[in-house]
Amino acid sequence: MPVVALVLFAVFGALGFGWRSWEQRRRTGSTGFRGVSGRLGSAEWFAGVGFVVALVAAVAAPGLQLAGVVSPLDILEATWIQVSGIVLAIAGIAGTVYAQIDMGDSWRIGVDPGETTTLVRSGVFGWVRNPIFTAMVVFGVGIALVTPNVVAIAGFLLLVATIELQVRLVEEPYLLTVHGDSYREYLATVGRFAPGVGLKI
Repeated sequence: MPVVALVLFAVFGALGFGWRSWEQRRRTGSTGFRGVSGRLGSAEWFAGVGFVVALVAAVAAPGLQLAGVVSPLDILEATWIQVSGIVLAIAGIAGTVYAQIDMGDSWRIGVDPGETTTLVRSGVFGWVRNPIFTAMVVFGVGIALVTPNVVAIAGFLLLVATIELQVRLVEEPYLLTVHGDSYREYLATVGRFAPGVGLKI
């Protein structure tokens, strides 16, 4: 199973980061990467660094399990759980890529305060404000279940925490500043990570 997890992660990285940034550069001249931003110790900085650490943990977990450094948690070691994890990881990859395509030229990794992009409200963004992050969490759950050791679980929890930090303290204030009433109306009608959940009225 650790090898399966590493393959799934390679596919996720190749499609969600590699292909998407190549496609973005081909279409707009920019890869869409804004990197870790903000001053040292700021919310932006913690979100960016936390995301990188979460990804490193997600890759390290199956590698460490393969090397015998860590073992799966007994309560989560069952064939049906690992198979469910594979299904969820594949669904997360597909959902991430689909949402990235729906975002079009506005797709970015990170926030540049001096940049203004179109507020995307069509397609899957008409149902959920952050479908890429939702799909990434689904992928994260899946990968953690494929190799359910302490490193994988810690990496997943860190991923969720940094996504919450990025969305609530970085992206939402930025989009509110840039798009004003249009974004306020979007906040009030479309859920944050799931339809109808996390509305800000």
